[in-house]
Amino acid sequence: MASCKAILCFILTYFLLQLSEINAKVPAIIVFGDSSVDSGNNNQISTILKSNFAPYGRDFIDGKPTGRFSNGRIPTDFISEAFGIKLTVPAYLDPMYNITDFATGVSFASAGTGYDNATSDVLSVLPLWKELEYYTEYQNKLREYLGHERANEILREALYLISIGTNDFLENYYLLPHRSSEFSVEDYQNFLAEIARNFITELYKLGARKISIAGLPPMGCLPLERTTRIFFRNNCVEKYNDVAKDFNDKLDGLVRTLNKELAAIRLLLSNPYDILLQIIQKPEFFGFQNVKTACCGTGYFEMSYLCDKMNPFTCSDANEYVFWDSFHPTEKTNSIIADHVFKSGLIQFL
Repeated sequence: MASCKAILCFILTYFLLQLSEINAKVPAIIVFGDSSVDSGNNNQISTILKSNFAPYGRDFIDGKPTGRFSNGRIPTDFISEAFGIKLTVPAYLDPMYNITDFATGVSFASAGTGYDNATSDVLSVLPLWKELEYYTEYQNKLREYLGHERANEILREALYLISIGTNDFLENYYLLPHRSSEFSVEDYQNFLAEIARNFITELYKLGARKISIAGLPPMGCLPLERTTRIFFRNNCVEKYNDVAKDFNDKLDGLVRTLNKELAAIRLLLSNPYDILLQIIQKPEFFGFQNVKTACCGTGYFEMSYLCDKMNPFTCSDANEYVFWDSFHPTEKTNSIIADHVFKSGLIQFL
């Protein structure tokens, strides 16, 4: 009996040591980007692009609408859990949280934003430079809370996740005339890639070393694009998908370059394109029944305030749907994407 207890004690001790090692290697998740990773920052700014009302969040913890553009958790929440940190990553502007909560993870993301400042102007959301400004403010708060040595260690060992870019094309370049008259598609891609380069370089100068930048999804397959481009008979708009693939190739080249140029950086491209396209092309394989329309509303064009509790068409089981609203995946889809991104790349940071 004593021997069994000793063995159990050893196993428990080993498990705890392993868990502490994981937490030591990635002590915090720090997030920048758009609605794919905004956990509620838009709630606190003057914009019409919000989701802090039902039925958003109906499958979240306690059924609470937090400002996440989904029925539940978003990819960064699942990634934080995968690293053994916490179940959700709070929004920096959310008054319910403070530096104690943010020490292990925080999101500066703002739904509707993009690399391009002109994109954030469309719906009056936080531009990317403002997210970086809030991050420097956060650094100061963290140093006051933990002391410079411990805070700097967390900032150096934290995993930085960047997910942004879809709005630059769908809500700016292809919707409004200014950028499309100024740039060819390829020139605009290069313009955005240069902003990405500068942003990552600034993060590096501020102490970040473990960084993942997400590529674009197959944006021509979003329900909104299928619906509004009726000429394509509700099929994916391959023109937009091709743009996404081309831009992802540019980001891949950028990642390779910066890994050579910036000493000790570990920069990774996390590409959701292929896994989401697989889900869209073979939804039944992943346990979905509907991919062309979304759960909320009629499933064709509703997002934000068009997807509210007064809408009588919202589906009863979001797990049957790939998309929650016309632009954003369901929690189930988010979990599959996050699992793929973690196992195919982010796991190297363990």
